[in-house]
Amino acid sequence: MPKKPMIGLNMELVGATKDRPAYSYLAAGYYDRLIDAGAIPVAVPPMGCEEDIDELLERLDGFVLIGGRDLDPRRDGFMLHHTVQIMEERREDFDRQLARTICERRVPVLGVGAGMQLLNVTMGGNLFLHLPEDLPESIPHRDNQDKSHRHALSVIRDTLMDRVYGDGEIRVNSRHHMAIDEVAEGFLVTARCPDGVVEAIESQIEGWLAVGTQFHPEADSASALDHRIFHEFITGIVGEEMAVRMVA
Repeated sequence: MPKKPMIGLNMELVGATKDRPAYSYLAAGYYDRLIDAGAIPVAVPPMGCEEDIDELLERLDGFVLIGGRDLDPRRDGFMLHHTVQIMEERREDFDRQLARTICERRVPVLGVGAGMQLLNVTMGGNLFLHLPEDLPESIPHRDNQDKSHRHALSVIRDTLMDRVYGDGEIRVNSRHHMAIDEVAEGFLVTARCPDGVVEAIESQIEGWLAVGTQFHPEADSASALDHRIFHEFITGIVGEEMAVRMVA
């Protein structure tokens, strides 16, 4: 039996109040999809020591940067928009250091939602802060009354997204108001909503498997086809033949 890859997952952090302590959690879809793909998920809480992050990544075979609340645009030199709901400072401190180290070490990485946005800004790209204002002709990308809101997806040929979805009509879940504006150097847009909003990116840097999706292939509203993104990610780490044997 081949050795299963160990894949790290950062965690959501909820700050303390007068009635309860701070706590972290991880949506089950992330680790369930990794388990289904033949990997061993490793939940990683926020850490403040760079040496610990280095040692952690030495022991892991890849990482999934999860979604969550918004990145603070002021950290990237932009003004704070009134619609931005900033994630907990301690989580963002850790996530940004983690992402920098992942990018420096070229650790295989899959970024989802805010995780894709973080991957993009870490590598030098930037973000739209509020689509209804920045791209007023875009379709709605979040419906507060419908957590399963979906829109069409157009994929680029000969990419990981193409291997997942192939031909035919594609619809993915959508629950965001921020999105990629300028794509980081070394990355290719591999899927868009028909209105032009970036929905997936992939690294073009030789030897580095790095993928991001704005939609959420781990969520309850995702399809079985969406789940294959995790299989493709694990296959890219361990190789197709070994991945089949692990899942079997």
